Amino acid sequence: MRTPQPDSPPSCRSRRRFMQAGLAGTAAFGLAGNWSRLSAFAADIDNFVRGPAVPDIAPTQLSEHVWMIWSKDGFPTPENQGMMSNITFVLSREGVVVLDPGGSVQIGEMALRMLRRITDKPVVAVFNSHYHGDHWLANHAFEDAFGKGLPIHAHPVTKREIEGIQGSAWHSLMERWTNQATVGTRIVPPTHTVEHGAEFDFGDVTLRIHHYGTAHTPGDICVEVVQDGLTHVGDIAMDRRIANMDDGSYVGTFRFYDELERNAPSRIWVPGHGHPGAEVLNWNRALFEGIYENCLQAVEDGRDADSAREAVLKDPRVASRAADTAGFESNIGKYVSLAYLEAEQNAF
Repeated sequence: MRTPQPDSPPSCRSRRRFMQAGLAGTAAFGLAGNWSRLSAFAADIDNFVRGPAVPDIAPTQLSEHVWMIWSKDGFPTPENQGMMSNITFVLSREGVVVLDPGGSVQIGEMALRMLRRITDKPVVAVFNSHYHGDHWLANHAFEDAFGKGLPIHAHPVTKREIEGIQGSAWHSLMERWTNQATVGTRIVPPTHTVEHGAEFDFGDVTLRIHHYGTAHTPGDICVEVVQDGLTHVGDIAMDRRIANMDDGSYVGTFRFYDELERNAPSRIWVPGHGHPGAEVLNWNRALFEGIYENCLQAVEDGRDADSAREAVLKDPRVASRAADTAGFESNIGKYVSLAYLEAEQNAF
């Protein structure tokens, strides 16, 4: 990820400070008896101060029932306002299902504007693939639009993490990384948990949930759109980007791929980052094998992590992908270190 930005835009921060100073001054002039109302007003300040609207990105149809808003970026910046992950719509007879609504209320509102270009049906469900905030913070916009009764589904691990430390951390980090462009976003956790094998019938569309243990995170779910031969894989695989493995497992990812290919054979794999296609899993598998297998061999040979890194960079499966993989130079060292640590754990 990018280094957090130290300063906020003057328009947001100065307005917040002005109102907070006004509250303090009002209390000082003898209105302490109304402090409960003043405190409630202060709590609403962050909802009043909002980052700018996100520019429209037209959705593209992927299959009979599925459309996607593609994000060209893979990392949050002030320039992209946190628009760094794909947003997917499944249009069914009963309404629209949203898979990973995005990373801020502003992004979610843009997604809603774009959805209205293709249908006037209501959103009837949202699915969060995992707990990294660029995929779920836009729950806020969909709850605002369709009410607190809107079902928001996630794996139990994901729901728990969003309700806890990960939710707060990602809320703050997205503001910092985007220089406050996501200000005004409220944490809206999933309302329902889903387990592996669960199926959802939306009339002419069936969604099937897949979870095979830890891959990108311990709580990843993939959503198969059965009638379309398409599976939304979240961040367990990406197109031209290395998935963040800080919370994940290389060996777990290989197992997840094996089970997906066996149980959800698809013509189209839809990643959270990058373009969908038939080769998304294969592209990621080869890259990850080039990283992990060299680290495992280094551990078995008694060589250190630096030696493993040299071998990784020479491996054709890695070297052939370096030039067109976003963030490769700045992140490959960390990914090798994580693979080496996992190899040590598995070797002994």
